[in-house]
Formats: sequence, C-alpha cells, structure tokens
Amino acid sequence: MDLLGYIASLLIGISLGLIGGGGSILTMPVLVYLFGVSPVTATSYSLFVVGSTSLVGAAQQYRRGTVNIRMALLFAATSVVTVFLTRKWLLPAIPEHIATVHGFSITESWLTMVLFAILMLVSSVFMMRGKGVQDATATGNKKVSIGKLIFFGTAIGLVTGLLGAGGGFLLIPALVLLLHLPMKEAVGTSLLVIALNSLIGFTGNLHDKGIDWLLLVSVTALAIAGIILGSYLNRKIPAGKLKKAFGWFVLAMGLFILVREMSAAF
Repeated sequence: MDLLGYIASLLIGISLGLIGGGGSILTMPVLVYLFGVSPVTATSYSLFVVGSTSLVGAAQQYRRGTVNIRMALLFAATSVVTVFLTRKWLLPAIPEHIATVHGFSITESWLTMVLFAILMLVSSVFMMRGKGVQDATATGNKKVSIGKLIFFGTAIGLVTGLLGAGGGFLLIPALVLLLHLPMKEAVGTSLLVIALNSLIGFTGNLHDKGIDWLLLVSVTALAIAGIILGSYLNRKIPAGKLKKAFGWFVLAMGLFILVREMSAAF
C-alpha cells in the first residue's frame, strides 16, 4: 500500500500543477487509506503537505505575476487566526467518543472522515461548475464587504483547521467575488493563502509527539515534484476538461468514503 501511497502523492502535486487546485483534497484519503494514518493525525499531516506544496505553487505563480500579496494578506488575516485557534484549542476539546446512536459509537475519527467525504462532494461540484465564478465577476459589486470577508475567512479557516484541506474551492470564488481579482490572479493568490493557512495551522501541532517526519517529508517531496511536473504539462494540455474530469473523480472518491464510513454505522 505504501507504493500506491507514494504514487498518489506524486499525483496530488501533478493535479495541483495541472488545474491550479483540488489536488490537496486527496491528501487526507491518501494518508488514511494508503498509509494507515489515523484520520485525526492525518488532518495535521495534510496541513504540512498541502502547505508546503501550495507554497511552491505560489512561488511559481508569483514569478508569472499572478499572485496579489496584498490581497492574500488581507484575506489571510482572518483565516490564519481561525486555523491556528482551531488546531490549538478547538480540536483538542473534541472527545474521541462523541455519542452512541443505536449501538453505534460515533467517534472523532469517524466523524472526521464523514465530514471530509461531504467536503469532497461539495468540492467536486465547484470543480465541475468552474465557469460560474467567471460569469459572476461581470456584475460583481466593486466594494469590498468586510463582513463577508470575515465570514468567508472564518469558514475557510474552520475547514482547513478541522479537516486539513486547503479549501481552494471556496477560496477562489471568495477572492473573485469579494476582492474582485481576475481568475488567474485568484488562483495564484489562493495558493499563497492556502500555504499560510496550512503551515501556520500545522504549528499548532508541533508539540505533538510521534510525528512521522520521514513519511511527511517523503509525501511532501513527491507532491512538490508533482506540482513542478504538472506546471510543465499545463502548458501543453488544456486544463478545462481536465478539471471537470478531476471533479468527477473527486465525486466518486467522496461517495466511496461516505459509503464506506456509513456502512460501518448500519
């Protein structure tokens, strides 16, 4: 299974390089099902992998002039704080055994995977409806709504902190609709925000003992190699159809995880 896990780690980076997002949504399933990491620990590991890979992607986008650092810092001001507080205090407060329903024990690990499967389903819909955001920009209000900015920043921070996902499928529309960035700039800027959210969120778990650094570094190195390869292939392969195809794949994976976890309950 480890070999499949390492191949999948490379594919995570390739998908990020090819379509500019979405690959990080696969990090959790790869860590849990292929490397045997517990779901709660996998959320922490995912932050490191996603953050490091997104940072490399953001550096590539910055060289192309598609990263708005000012807007990234404006959005991250709320989301980074939320991620850090979630990892530092909210997650440790969640008990391992949450409740018992009809004899089935609802645990933190089980709930984490169910919520992540739902996140994958929602993410897949956004990937397959990629043009909706671009259409919305034509009539968008040019005034930045601070209230909405705080709301989206907090929501994305919770998603990243609780589930270890980058939240790019929420972040890109928010950057376009709230901060009025062009689509290409929103994609590049989102990578920087994701990197800040994820890496700072991971620092909330640095005190944990038993972190498998060899696994973390190996998966991250392969994902980074993948994003470099994916960025090269992106110049030769049209990304539009690939993004929709990847969306269907994420949908199938989300359904698989949801059915697998729910079957354990019934």
